[in-house]
Parts: sequence; C-alpha cells; structure tokens
Amino acid sequence: MTEESSKDGQKEPLKQLKLSLRLDMDEDDDLLQLYLDTATAYIQGAVGDETSKFWQLESVKALFRTALIAQATGYYTARTSLSNIPMSPVNMSVNSIVGQLRGRYATYLERMEG
Repeated sequence: MTEESSKDGQKEPLKQLKLSLRLDMDEDDDLLQLYLDTATAYIQGAVGDETSKFWQLESVKALFRTALIAQATGYYTARTSLSNIPMSPVNMSVNSIVGQLRGRYATYLERMEG
C-alpha cells in the first residue's frame, strides 16, 4: 500500500482532486481540502443522513467519489469568475449522481426498516 492509497486501494480524495485538476503544486492543498469538505457536506446533505452506513456500501462509494471530485473541481475552477457567463455552483453531473444516490438511499432505508 502506498502513501497515496487508502486501505481499499483507492487514492485519497485530495490526491484524486489534484489529479483531476492536473495540479502538482501543494500551495492550494488547504483550499482544496476545504472544497472537498464542502462538497462532502453538500452531497451527503442532499441525499440523506451523513452518518449512515449507506455511504460505506460498495455500490455507493464510486458514485460518491465521482460526485465529490466533480463538485470540488467546480468549486475550485469557479472560485473567481472573470466572465459574464453565469456559472452554476452545482455541476450537472453532480446533480445526476445525487439523484441516483437519493434513489439508492430510499431503497436502503426501505430495506433497513424492513
């Protein structure tokens, strides 16, 4: 296991985000971590209970990671807009994934309440 990987072999979110943004520098790491934390709160709040075991399900992890990186990337790239083109704070792919996660969360709750 390398420093860059977690126990399940996945890259840590900060490393994934930097790879997605093609950033080699460390100067923005604190800002990027803030964006990851904010994106996590946004996605989990939009779907359901952030303390739930739902977020540990294998069928959810990849969707969550993708939405997390997409949303944090949006925060980073739109942090200062110098154009007249309005930018949405929530990326369309994140909206789509949140919709999928909501459906899975509803199914998860039905099974738990059984």
